[in-house]
Order: sequence, then C-alpha cells, then structure tokens
Amino acid sequence: QVPLVESGGGSVQAGGSLRLSCPFSKYRERANCMGWFRQAPGKQREGVAAIFSGGGITDVADSVKGRFTISQDIAKDTLYLEMNSLKPEDTAMYYCAADIAFTADTCRGNRYQWKYWDEGTQVTVSS
Repeated sequence: QVPLVESGGGSVQAGGSLRLSCPFSKYRERANCMGWFRQAPGKQREGVAAIFSGGGITDVADSVKGRFTISQDIAKDTLYLEMNSLKPEDTAMYYCAADIAFTADTCRGNRYQWKYWDEGTQVTVSS
C-alpha cells in the first residue's frame, strides 16, 4: 500500500478555508500524476485537482476553480490542497491520489479514476 496519509480535514463554516496535506515520499518513484478527488454520501466520485509532476502542471475541476489550489513541495515530498471560500456543497470525504499519466492532458483536475489513493479525510462545511 502506498503511504498516502492525509491531514488537514475538519469542519468549517461556509466561506472558511482548509488546507489538506499528503506526504508522498515513497510514491515519487511510482507516479507522475497526483491529485485529489472527493466523494459525498450518495454521490459519485468527483475529481477535484491534479498536478502533473513532469512539468508541475496543475489543473482544478470547474466546480472548485478560483477557490482551490493544488501544489506540491518537492523538498518536503508533500502534496497540498488549499481550499478557500468553502461552500456546503464541498462537504465530502477527500482523498489524496496518484497514478501514472502519459501526458498532462490525462492528468486533469476532474480525473476521478486513480491507481492509488489513501483512506481519505472528512471535510464538512456548514452554512
């Protein structure tokens, strides 16, 4: 199992911010596309953001564009998801994920199928 252990989830009021982090030290040799997806109860999995490490190309889904930012700290081997202006509809379990992508076009923010993902962290946004 790839060690993808998230931190940073929690409960906030609408308009608030959270930052999720995900160490991927042992993962760097296995994947070049990393990202986040989420799933709310009774809903389908939804891709949120992705970063193509080959060129540091980032992309976020339309539903979070302008509010969420994905980044990675190579020195710390950590992936981040900065979430601002949170809305109640952002409430979901968030998963850090990774996979191989042949091109940046296949490492998009709305990607919802991944080879590796962790146990997830809950984000709850109250109105």
